[in-house]
Amino acid sequence: MGNAKIIDDRDNVIVAIDEIQKGDSLTYVTNAGEEESLRTKDAVPAFHKIARVDIAQGEYIVKYGEYIGLASSDIKKGEHIHTHNVKNIEKS
Repeated sequence: MGNAKIIDDRDNVIVAIDEIQKGDSLTYVTNAGEEESLRTKDAVPAFHKIARVDIAQGEYIVKYGEYIGLASSDIKKGEHIHTHNVKNIEKS
């Protein structure tokens, strides 16, 4: 099962199932049944998001296969994603 969860294979984030320490290895299973892993760059509280891939400033954060925000700075694979590096999407 692993210590992280991906909700939709289009997501560029995964969710920590437990509290994660900086440098921990995260393992998750894609919806296609493939096991993937990455090493965290930050400590991450349980149920918070971690970048699955590098995300450039201004790119969408994708969770549930949907856009949930924009990267307010460059986010490297394995970094914690939260209010410090995500901004809301302006709705028109």
